[in-house]
This record gives sequence, structure tokens and C-alpha cells, in this order.
Amino acid sequence: MKKRYRFALVLGIMAVCFVFLLPSIRWYFMTPRDQQERALESREQIRTYASRSAQADFQRLLSLAAESGDVPEDLSFMIRQARNLYRENREPAPEKWDAYTVLAAFPSRREALDAIETRHREDILALKDLQRNAVQLGLDLSGGLSIVLQADMDALQERLDRSLTEEDRSDAVNRALDVLNSRIDRFGLTEPVIRQQGSDQIYVEIPGSADPERINDIIMGKGSLAFHIVDTEATDVFNNYYRANPATTFDDEGNLINPSIVPADVMVLGVYVKDRYGLDEHDRNPDGSLRYTALKSEVGLDGNHIRSAIVERNNLDGRPEVTFMLDFEGGEIFHRLTSANVGRLMAIVLDGRVRSQATIQTAIRDSVRLTGFGLEEANNIALMLRTAALPVELEVVSQQSIGASMGEDTIMEGLYALIGGIIAVLIFMLGYYRIAGINAVFAQILNFYFMFSILSAFNFTLTLPSIAGFILTIGMAVDASVIIFERIKEELRLGKGRKAAIENGFDKAFWAIMDSNITTFIAALFLSQLGSGPIQGFAVTLAVGVFSSVFTALFVSRLIFDFGTDVMRSKKLSITWSRIKAESSPPPGGVPAAAGGIK
Repeated sequence: MKKRYRFALVLGIMAVCFVFLLPSIRWYFMTPRDQQERALESREQIRTYASRSAQADFQRLLSLAAESGDVPEDLSFMIRQARNLYRENREPAPEKWDAYTVLAAFPSRREALDAIETRHREDILALKDLQRNAVQLGLDLSGGLSIVLQADMDALQERLDRSLTEEDRSDAVNRALDVLNSRIDRFGLTEPVIRQQGSDQIYVEIPGSADPERINDIIMGKGSLAFHIVDTEATDVFNNYYRANPATTFDDEGNLINPSIVPADVMVLGVYVKDRYGLDEHDRNPDGSLRYTALKSEVGLDGNHIRSAIVERNNLDGRPEVTFMLDFEGGEIFHRLTSANVGRLMAIVLDGRVRSQATIQTAIRDSVRLTGFGLEEANNIALMLRTAALPVELEVVSQQSIGASMGEDTIMEGLYALIGGIIAVLIFMLGYYRIAGINAVFAQILNFYFMFSILSAFNFTLTLPSIAGFILTIGMAVDASVIIFERIKEELRLGKGRKAAIENGFDKAFWAIMDSNITTFIAALFLSQLGSGPIQGFAVTLAVGVFSSVFTALFVSRLIFDFGTDVMRSKKLSITWSRIKAESSPPPGGVPAAAGGIK
């Protein structure tokens, strides 16, 4: 390959790696600490913050509007939205944009407040997405709580009364992952890391300070999903009473102050939908009042009887519909329930909240079809049906708590070891191989850059063993440079010139470098497959380092040498302190053409 193509290839790879590395750079070096902490909060906390910040900013605008003051810099986005509103309404825009004219562009105060809150929400959620794409710090570096959960497949097999297939096991673990993600975020905890480990284990990492007892209560809770028949008459009576007495209907704990409003066998629950943050929000009626539904207290069907739930398209009109399957016992119960209540509304209740309502069209046994939803709502209902209760019992195998101060100390110690190792290696290469050592230094820095970029592209979690993998890779990478340089020196001692010595040196060093790196990669591959946790982190780092070090040693380093030979027209090669009595290829007689020193 010609030098210009090789150079373009290296530049292209560096550019792609920079794109991979950019999220980590932006998160760790360009995002202020307070914004990082805000983005790591749960969505519940983010919603509260965005709402309060929007109200404060709106009050500022109102105060400035009363004085015809200018729009603050941090709220300048409101001017753009106001311009769009004037353009949509085909009205002439004002000559001067101040706080008064900006607020006047919005049809209502509510819409102006929503615009400000939307900006706060989008900014924080964008930072949350940025953090997900950056290199993550493991618990040994950031501190927090780690838990390994074991799925009890024997109990699941006993409950299903049949042998489990691989699909059953995989589906049970995947649904458990969805449940845990929903629970941990909903209870206001820091953004968790929840992933499958092996075939039947789940690994949970919760960065920062967390109460282990509270975490266990959340993780081990069973959840509550049930189907209830809606009492439409009692619902109408209650809603009329509630509209007339909104402040005296419920006490501080959400209980009815006057239970006689509804019959004794009826309970009143709120209707909830997903808001813009993906969280549960109490739905409202068209008049703005909170929406409630009266249900029969008796549970029609328990959610534990649900085996699967999917979203399908109706064959006639293509509308989405939710289909879920029940086990044999659940099918019998549901058939009796639906047979006795054809034409009535049935509500799906999750953790004491009404999530959906549907009309019973006919008696149903084991396959239930719910219609009348949009695609997004249908997907939410299907997910809720699959993940309302843990599909398999989980047992805590291990639990470890790591303090944040210990994590900070570990980070500094790891960085000192990494930087110290790099500096020591670079000093050795510069001191022993003179100017040629600069080549090795550049290749080493580029190797480190490639490694970190590749790991960042795969959302790698950086741990202390991973740092050890980085340090080991530095030693391996410099070992390849040493082999190449020594081969080049051997060629020079035979009286060959710079270009021939470099070509033969690289050719003879190729298989020695490949043999050592291939065996190392095989070892790393086995470690990554057979090991777990820290061992996998070390193995992955080592495997990535093998590829990047081979590329920089054989490709990048060769390109630098060729650049000096063909572009800089260099005849000598400063690669050793000893004197080599040759500077060009020997003549046919075997006697060196000159006795000048190549250093």
C-alpha cells in the first residue's frame, strides 16, 4: 500500500476513534460536576427539578415583563419559540424582543411554563444519554453497592409444571431485568447498571451511597398486578362528589374521608399514564380534575397467571392490539370472570394504580386480546403485563458495599500507576534507542488512544483490573517495538542502508510479534468467556490492547520510518548508542560502500 493511502487510513481511524471517544471527553472534561450529579439522578428527581426550575424561570420572566426588561441569556431560547408562534399565526413580529413580547406570544401562561420545563427536561435527559455513551466507572472506582442475584429456575419450573426450555429461561431473566430497571429508577435511586451475568444470574450496580436494606426491599418485592371489574355507576357517583368536594374527599394518606360515597365492596383508585419523563402521572379529566375509577374490591384475576404478552396488528384494520396468554388455572378463572361480565369494563391495576381499561366483548379463556390503544400505549401495556411481577424468584448470592472515598483513592492510585508506567517506558525507549525511540513513543501514545476509544465505543466499564490491563498492554506494545528495533539494528550491522534495514527488520520481526500477541489474545479470550466481573474487565482490555498494539507497532511505526526515509530524505538512522559501520547497502563485493557511522 502506498504511503499516502496508509497515512489516509491512519488519519481516518484516528477520526473515527475520536468520534467514539467524544462522549467520554464531553462527559468527564466538559460537563460541570453539578450537571453530572443532576443527570445521574432518577427520572423522578429530574422531573421535580425541571418543574421547580421552570416555575422559577417563569417568575423571572414575569418580573422582567412588568418592567419591559430584556430576556436573560439563559432563557434566550424563548425568543426563538416566540418567533415560531408569530410565524405560525401569520402575525407580524414585534420590532423588539423583550420579556413582555416573548410572553405575549404564548396563548397561555401554562404553555409558556411548559416550554421552559421542556427545555430543562431535554437538557438533563440529553446529559443522561451522554453519560450512558461515555466510559463508565466501576464500583471499585466510583463507590456504591453491587449485588449478584440468582434466578430460581427450579421454582419457576414447579410453578409452570413443565420442563423449562432455553427460551423460557432467557425470557424469565429478561423480564426480571425489565422489572428491576423499572423498580430501582421509580424509587428515586441513582441511575443503576443492571445486566445479565451468565445464563441465570443478574448483576446490579448502584453507584454512590445507597441503603442496602432499602435496595433489597425494592429488588425482592413481588409487585402487584390484578384485573378488576369497573363499577361504572359507582364511578359516576364518586366523580360527581369529587368535583364538588375536591379538598375534602381524601385524607393525607389517600383514603376516602367518607367511605359511604361508594358501596362497601367497591374501592376507588387513581388512573395513571406515562408522562414525558417516562414516569407514572395521575391522569386528568377534560375539566382538569384528577381522574379516578371505582372498582370491585374482589380481585378478578391475579397477574401471576400471565405467561406472555405481545403487541400485534389487527388483520382487518391494522390497529395495534395487546395479546397475552394465561396459564391453565388463570384461563379457567378468567373464563368465569369474563362470562359473568360481558359488556362491562375491566381495569388492569398495577401496584394500586389503574393503568388501563377495556370492555369485555365476549367470554375469554387463555388468550386475551385488548384493543382500542395507540401503538405506544399498546407497547406500554404489553411491557407492564410482562413485568408487573417478577417472573422468577431471585435470591441474593453476594452483596458488596464500597465507599466513595475508597473509590476516589483507587482512581488516583490507578492513574498514578498508569501514568508512571507510561513515563518509565517512554524514558527507556528515548534513552536506549535515541531518535528512533520517538517513533516508539508516538506509537505508544496512539496505541493508548486507540484502546480507550474502542472501549468507549462499546460503553466499557472501567475498573481497577481494566487499568491493570492497560498497564500490561503498554509493556506488550513496547516489547513489539523492541523486537522491531533490534531486528533493524541487526540489518544495519550487516551493512545495509536505512531503507533496506527497515524493510527487512519489519519483515523478520512480523511473525515473532504475531506469535506472542496471538497467544496472548487466546488467553484473553478464554479469560473473558470463563471468568466473570473483574476478570472479564481485565480480559477485554487485554484483548483490545492486543489488536491496537499490533496495529501501531507494525503499521503506524512503519509509516513513520518510511516518512523519514522517503519524504525527509534521511540517510542515517539514529537507533543505538553503539557505532555501526555502514550507512548504505554494500556493493556486490560485500564490502561496505562507506564507513560512516549510523547512530
